[in-house]
Amino acid sequence: MNTLMNWLRQHVSKFWLAAVFAFLYAPLLFLVVFSFNSTRQDTVFTGFSTRWYAALANDPRLVDGFFLSLKVAVISATLATILATLAAYALVRMGKFKGRTFFSGMVNSPLVMPEVIIGMSLLLLMAGAQHTFGWPERGMLTIILGHILLGMAYATVVMQSRLQEMDRSLEEAAMDLGCRPGQVFFLITLPNIIPALLAAWLLTFTLSFDDVVISEFLSGPGVTTLPQVIFSYARRGVNPSIYAAATLLMAVVTVAVVAYSVYTAREARRMSKRF
Repeated sequence: MNTLMNWLRQHVSKFWLAAVFAFLYAPLLFLVVFSFNSTRQDTVFTGFSTRWYAALANDPRLVDGFFLSLKVAVISATLATILATLAAYALVRMGKFKGRTFFSGMVNSPLVMPEVIIGMSLLLLMAGAQHTFGWPERGMLTIILGHILLGMAYATVVMQSRLQEMDRSLEEAAMDLGCRPGQVFFLITLPNIIPALLAAWLLTFTLSFDDVVISEFLSGPGVTTLPQVIFSYARRGVNPSIYAAATLLMAVVTVAVVAYSVYTAREARRMSKRF
């Protein structure tokens, strides 16, 4: 009996971990498998085929949606990361200033605000601005603005954490040697936070590329992102082309994550050898 109990104690955690991973990743595995199905069946694998990848390439809505999502994600991730870096620097390095608590709350509020509320409020804002000033029209620009708002909140958390962990003595030593604050930031601070910048950019890129709710509120006629196209196809029934699109997206994200992990591991080894 004791032997059985010891065996259970040793292996139950492994079984539980395996069950959790199976619950999380089994649906993704099935999606990849059925993207190569030879028929439209979504319950029976009838044979291997790449016909749905060919259909994906010949579907103008999916192709146009992909390139639109890519442009929106690159632009919004870049601008959100820049703004988040400035916001985090102000919160961490500027000490206490008037309105700091309000500023911090406004920066972090999208983290806890439902996306439906964010999208609806932005829609009202954009509609009011267009009615008053004639600009901006709902389309790619309004989607980018909405994604910047959402991505900046997440990127600021990443940048704040890195700046708080960074040794301030490096910046103080540079200032003692005559560097101005701008020189300290670009010569000392920025090189030390590059891994965090990459992490924040990848996070905001993924959030933007994957977003449906805000894009639904802020998109205009003829402007449809890839997640919107996939969602509209999924509501009409089974279309294996969206399985192929999702598989390609997972492959791109996996490659990006692996590349970032390899980069950070090499940087960590290089820093350990230096010191």
